[in-house]
Amino acid sequence: MRIRDLVWALPVVALTACTQFPELDTVQSEGVAQAPYPDLIPLEGVVGQPTAPNATVEVIEQVEGRVGGLQSRADRLSRRDVAQEDAVARRLRLLRERAEELRQQQL
Repeated sequence: MRIRDLVWALPVVALTACTQFPELDTVQSEGVAQAPYPDLIPLEGVVGQPTAPNATVEVIEQVEGRVGGLQSRADRLSRRDVAQEDAVARRLRLLRERAEELRQQQL
């Protein structure tokens, strides 16, 4: 996000902080104020026991294959020769200069 965007967003956020919220007490339906509190129940009865993951052999092999592929890609990228990239950039710059010279000769 750029600074210019922040300059516009800050007043908008500040104005939304000034919003008046409706009184929630006046929105109650009849009898809510006199209703008894609900009974609290233990969570063990509501939330089930966690189950063990059930990955099949095929899924495990697929994931391990992806891990191997990503690891080899990371190894290739970490061995990349930066000097070679500089040489390519230099060669590209020279080719562009030569192309410009040839364009000037044709004029």
